[in-house]
Amino acid sequence: MPIFEYKCKQCNSKFEVLHKSSLNQEEVSCPSCNSKENQKLLSTFSATGFSASSSSCASGSCGVEPSYSGGCSSGMCGLN
Repeated sequence: MPIFEYKCKQCNSKFEVLHKSSLNQEEVSCPSCNSKENQKLLSTFSATGFSASSSSCASGSCGVEPSYSGGCSSGMCGLN
């Protein structure tokens, strides 16, 4: 179920709506003023990757050692 972020054109409040389907998006009302005049916003997201370490496979054991990367959860990317 996709979550979309909106901004109300009447009162400028931002809010999120969880839609049951990305194909069938019902009409959205602002939770603050009940206005139907809303703008869908482009949202940022954070993703974390996982990969196997190549050095452990070179020894023949192919043990999986996590290597995490990505995301802006620390706020260092300047998008927060």
